[in-house]
Amino acid sequence: MKEKLSEINRLLIENFGIPKRKRKKPNSLDILIGTILSQNTNDKNSFRAYKSLKSKIKSWEEILELKNSTLEKIIKVAGLGKQKATSIKALIKELKKSQGKISLSYLSKYENDAAIEELIKFRGVGVKTASCVLLFSLNRNICPVDTHVHRILNRVGIVKTSSPDKTFYAIKDFIPENSGHSLHTNLLRLGREFCLPKNPKCLICPIEILCNYPNKNFSKTDKKSENNFFLLDKI
Repeated sequence: MKEKLSEINRLLIENFGIPKRKRKKPNSLDILIGTILSQNTNDKNSFRAYKSLKSKIKSWEEILELKNSTLEKIIKVAGLGKQKATSIKALIKELKKSQGKISLSYLSKYENDAAIEELIKFRGVGVKTASCVLLFSLNRNICPVDTHVHRILNRVGIVKTSSPDKTFYAIKDFIPENSGHSLHTNLLRLGREFCLPKNPKCLICPIEILCNYPNKNFSKTDKKSENNFFLLDKI
């Protein structure tokens, strides 16, 4: 599996290049809240919601002073305002209570599995959201799995799993060294631009040669449109 993932990573880098990321690691809590906002919406809308929220407060602690209805309005562009506002406020309250301060800095001493188990205790935080915190703010060599990554790795034949979480746990110990960020980010691009849920663009797919998907679509297709805005690399 590690060799196959390494080859996929190589071919995707040949096609998309090495994804850019900030030299300075972003704050873990910023990433966690940004990822909560990104659930069930696109990166541009979630980034707008994140910027809207940051413009209204000077620190995350100020969220405790906001009414839920006010918080919902601030982040409404990301959708599911009530659900996300409740999760964010519960997160801030729990950190204040358990840590005495609103910070996730204590996660740095945790191994990957323990850090994920710690994060998924928070309301609204699943395995994918937790793994994003590890990759983007703690610089761990893991590959978060969303619906795109799950779909691609099953079609290629790397795994045979029934959910993104199961795919994540199937591959987590086989990520090639120093490739977690590039593999994750370029798989997202592949899912957005080529390996679509319906009518995938197999004729021009950069990893078609490795793919075992039985229902490939070799119909002529228009040139791909770029979709390379990634929320968590903007925070």
